[in-house]
Amino acid sequence: MTIQQHPVQDRVNDELIPRLYRLEGQDALRLDLQQGDKICITSADSQQGCELLFIDPKGGVTEASLPSYAFGTAVNTLAQLDQPGGSGLRLKALLQAWEISEQTLQRACCFTAQTLPEFEVTAAVTLVVLCCGRDMQVVEQSPVTALQITHFTTADAVLPLPLAAPRCEFRVPRCSAKSYEVKAGEWIQIIDVEGKQCSDFIAFDAAALDRGDEVALDAVATRTLNGLTLPQPGVHSKLTDAQQKTMLEVVQDTVGRHDSFLFACNSKYYEDSGYFGHINCTENFNRCLSGYGIAPRAGWPAINFFFNTHAGDCGTIGFEEPWSRAGDYVLLRAGRDLVCASSACPDDIDPANGWNPTDIHIRIYPATCEFPRSVGYRITPEEQPRMTKPTGFHSRTSTLTKQFTEYHGYWVASEYQNYGARAEYLACRERVAMIDLTPLRKFEVLGPDAETLLQYALTRNVARMSIGEVVYSAVCHSTGGMIDDGTLFRMGQHAFRWICGDSYCGIWLRQLAAEKGLQVQVRESTDQIHNVAVQGPQSRHLLQQIIWNGEVCTPVSELGWFRFMTGRLDGPEGIPVMVSRTGYTGELGFEVWCHPDQAGEVWDRIWETGVPYGIAPLGFDALDVLRIEAGLIFAEHEFCAETNPFEAGIGFTVPLKTKTDDFVGREAIAAQNPASRKKLVGLLINSQETVSHGDSVFNGRFPVGVVTSSTYSPALKSQIALCRIDPQFAEPGTTLEIGQLDGQRKRIAVSVTSLPFYDPERTRVRS
Repeated sequence: MTIQQHPVQDRVNDELIPRLYRLEGQDALRLDLQQGDKICITSADSQQGCELLFIDPKGGVTEASLPSYAFGTAVNTLAQLDQPGGSGLRLKALLQAWEISEQTLQRACCFTAQTLPEFEVTAAVTLVVLCCGRDMQVVEQSPVTALQITHFTTADAVLPLPLAAPRCEFRVPRCSAKSYEVKAGEWIQIIDVEGKQCSDFIAFDAAALDRGDEVALDAVATRTLNGLTLPQPGVHSKLTDAQQKTMLEVVQDTVGRHDSFLFACNSKYYEDSGYFGHINCTENFNRCLSGYGIAPRAGWPAINFFFNTHAGDCGTIGFEEPWSRAGDYVLLRAGRDLVCASSACPDDIDPANGWNPTDIHIRIYPATCEFPRSVGYRITPEEQPRMTKPTGFHSRTSTLTKQFTEYHGYWVASEYQNYGARAEYLACRERVAMIDLTPLRKFEVLGPDAETLLQYALTRNVARMSIGEVVYSAVCHSTGGMIDDGTLFRMGQHAFRWICGDSYCGIWLRQLAAEKGLQVQVRESTDQIHNVAVQGPQSRHLLQQIIWNGEVCTPVSELGWFRFMTGRLDGPEGIPVMVSRTGYTGELGFEVWCHPDQAGEVWDRIWETGVPYGIAPLGFDALDVLRIEAGLIFAEHEFCAETNPFEAGIGFTVPLKTKTDDFVGREAIAAQNPASRKKLVGLLINSQETVSHGDSVFNGRFPVGVVTSSTYSPALKSQIALCRIDPQFAEPGTTLEIGQLDGQRKRIAVSVTSLPFYDPERTRVRS
């Protein structure tokens, strides 16, 4: 076989379509290529290289080579395999499953970020892409980052790679339906082949059918049990029968928008629309289920996967084109033996299937498989979905609770069994508590122009930062609206670590660097650094017992507010950690940062040391109470892309007078009349009625503000809220009303107060 290297985009024709794959750092991808297929490999941050193996149909390394490249040793892959940690073990297991030996790794084609290849294959071959390297410790700034592989291939090969070896798989052709049987514990993957295609799903208890009873999946019972319009992976994931007994569980979902309210399409729907005799899902179901003795119906209540239904404020139910794209899927697990039916909906008279009905593909995986619960999300519109991950601390937190929620691509505990949000809150205010904050995104910003980039991208005066210092800052776009907020760590003269909430920050920083022609790297290290916050009055006493520091480093006992140090756990040979005096609770507190492979040991050591202090785990429900009392802001609540830092209540991060350098958004913010800016204030609520994010705040008949966050404050023994309000009503003591229902039918009295509610002088956090 030969490999022809050339720009792929110049050779793609109408017979080839692109399949996109994102290969995360320290992972590998295997693709079966056919003659004429084309491959293009790019680096997300323009800094990551790769190593390639070409395996022939007999399992040997081919003699193919790329022009100007010879076979060599996959040194980065071998370096990862030589590690004792999780990344090495996971890679070793993967390569063993693919029957790739270390000898095979001696015959790889190796590429730097600057030489990533584009090529066409002239014979069938298996390509293995290795995006590998050793683990990065917290004192380092060299993460292995993601690659994107674009595989241009024929149109009949658009399915996503199987999650495992399927027991069976089959296609449901457009405008049809198929019935099938699954056993308890088996997995059903329902795949939208080309995108924007609905698939109605119904299921029956197989044992009940054998007895002559129809025990069917029931959407009303499912909604009632879960308190959701449709189950989602996590705690509220069960699909039930009419007795609210589980039939299936939703385990993975790359779309997140489906329907459980409407019938599968039927004759009446089309006849009422003037389309007589139109093929429909109900009749297709009647036909494919008749062999099981299931009585036909005029309309089937179904779970309508990928159907984009929405309810209007006035009670109407409407629908638009599905959110699903080619390869999107839902993964279900059967809780009992079932007879199922799936359709490829024939609706072509409205947007339900994007006006073009296409196929659905079903894969059944054996019960011996294990797949993690995960939800798909995207950072940019065009990318493939990313799936929820467990954090490095999950092995510990999951023994304490089953109450997990998806947050920014990670599973985090909402509250803990045998504690509860109130007890966790009190532990933080009175003693010490610890919370997994791994979902925070981490970026390594390095190079001679690192300070220049950050001085331009951030509102704070980065040029004034010392090594070892942390500053809190906003990131804005040209309108002055906030993209994100976060903390910046100065690791060295030309080395920074940006900690924020949104992975898009990395894209934004690289874009600004390219526009300015700056010599700087921006590499995401989130998968290499996980963090736990240790917060509360006893947090310093706890950590100073277990964190060792070198002679030139500041000890934890002397670490100042918004400073950080690097050290080790329990001595000079212990686990490397970074400790920062930062937090999100309004209490004295710290964050401990480590590699995820060592997160369990770090958690255990903090927990054991904290037992005499009455340590408790802290979930996100309690954290929300703490941060609202402290007047701390949260994305998509106190700020969004249409809110500037002053309006979000963090005007102190925008030193317009002392920072003379330009920064993104400065002109728009400076042009705004300060007297006209909305302000973030606190509200004291004279009622036990629940107040929610988005409720309008009224002065008489007219709205003058909006509630951004609310909670019951144990410290104040009152319900409180954060509110963005017109400046003329921001004076403490001003009395207003929250309007609910239509704003006029229900009013709740409130009074304006200054922030923060708790510890107004912030003496505790500075202590």
